[in-house]
Amino acid sequence: MAIDRQVIDPQMLFDPELLSRIEHLTLSVRNVQLGGRLAEQRTRARGQGLEFADFKPYVAGDDLRAIDWNSYRRLGKVFVRLFEEPQAMPVYFLVDLSASMFSEAQSPRIHAALRCAMALSAIVLSQHDSVAVFALGQQAAQIQRSLSGRGSLPRLAQQLSQVQMLPEANLAAAVQQFASMPLRRGLVVLLSDFFSPEGLPALADALDTLPHAKLLVQLTQPWDAQPQLHPDLNNSGAEVRFQDCETLGVTEVVLSPQAVKAYQAVYQAFNTELTDYAQSRQAGLLQLNCQLDIVDQLGDWLSQGVSL
Repeated sequence: MAIDRQVIDPQMLFDPELLSRIEHLTLSVRNVQLGGRLAEQRTRARGQGLEFADFKPYVAGDDLRAIDWNSYRRLGKVFVRLFEEPQAMPVYFLVDLSASMFSEAQSPRIHAALRCAMALSAIVLSQHDSVAVFALGQQAAQIQRSLSGRGSLPRLAQQLSQVQMLPEANLAAAVQQFASMPLRRGLVVLLSDFFSPEGLPALADALDTLPHAKLLVQLTQPWDAQPQLHPDLNNSGAEVRFQDCETLGVTEVVLSPQAVKAYQAVYQAFNTELTDYAQSRQAGLLQLNCQLDIVDQLGDWLSQGVSL
């Protein structure tokens, strides 16, 4: 059953309790493209800053205040000190709006995805970085242009609360289109269940075209791994009629122990493939259970000192 967009309450997203609980968290990326405002991300740029990075020989025009006179006294040569220049990082949120993200009547994945996006945005904006949001359907469409400053959070919550399901979505094609956009290199946060008719290999190929650091946020439900826990299933061994919410195709299955075991093997292989992809590309992978507190899970993950 599709969730009407009015069910997504902006107050669910712009939640003072949520904002207070993430104040101590940080998100960092190893390499940020040169250029942009001074902020808190580490880069290979050398210039203004507080943290010492290196020495270089003095050349005409260098700032005399940066000369290291201790080195001159020891070596008889003039060197200047270089300092690491923190810079702003653009963060692009790609939100999967395919049917499977809206299919559950209670705690649909889209709710957890948007709440996670708000929490991460609050962290990013507090670091003086910027946020932009794109909807993924058949294509990638920008739904919120670049924002900066924590004062932008109410506006972001309002925009996110208006998202709607996009039928016949193609996640791989949408990601590939996004990759072709002339955007400054930064961090892409893809929020999805990664269930798509085109399959993970096609999505992996599309993700490989992104010139950005990547964080994959997988929205899960307990019945993904254990289908017998689904609230609409109450009789093991019964014949069940499944409808694919993406393609609308129908399959009838006898939910026998053998069928459940076969499904679990396929789902485990799917998760292993996603995990292996993230590890091989040095991408972040955050698996969120939509039935549990999103901020607790996000905090546990970030408190490990994650650097993408």
